[in-house]
Amino acid sequence: MNTKKLLLIFVKNAINGHVKTRLAADLGDKRALGIYRKMLLQTLSEAAEADASKEVWYSSFIEKKGNVNEKLFHKKLQQGENLGERMKFAFNNAFKNGYKKVVIIGSDCPEITSDLLNDAFRLLESKDVVIGPSEDGGYYLLGKSLFEPSLFDRVEWSSPKVLQQTLEKIKKKSLSVALLHPLNDIDTIEDLKKSKFFNEG
Repeated sequence: MNTKKLLLIFVKNAINGHVKTRLAADLGDKRALGIYRKMLLQTLSEAAEADASKEVWYSSFIEKKGNVNEKLFHKKLQQGENLGERMKFAFNNAFKNGYKKVVIIGSDCPEITSDLLNDAFRLLESKDVVIGPSEDGGYYLLGKSLFEPSLFDRVEWSSPKVLQQTLEKIKKKSLSVALLHPLNDIDTIEDLKKSKFFNEG
């Protein structure tokens, strides 16, 4: 295990009615929760094979029980009022702890593989930033080889402008960047219909 590399996995606590709310509007809370849990398990399975240290960051409270293997994943609690603040805090924590290459993902993109994660870390050997664009205009992965907090400021989170605004900030700071191939985040019924997870859960 390369201790200079860290994979951050942002997750929401799996509570009925509190996850995948846009999906739940069409499928109901119970089914949306089941689909979220499947995506989380898929993400953790692939993340476990990545060549890096790993942390799972919970949205509301650290779950003492569940499907997270504590031998593989350290558990932490997200801090901040919005997604940008929470990611900034986690990245800052990682670099303060001596990590040199840090990648963050969520649990909404079951197409992420361990090979893709390892590719992101390899790209950080020569790039300041690596981004995995999502088809909705955001990103499913962000990697950095240096702490640049401005990438998280004044971004319209959960909007189609996230990727564009982030790339503009990268250009303004004269940082080098590599883009991975686009993947599909699952937030809506339309997203789900494109996925192998449709009609499961």
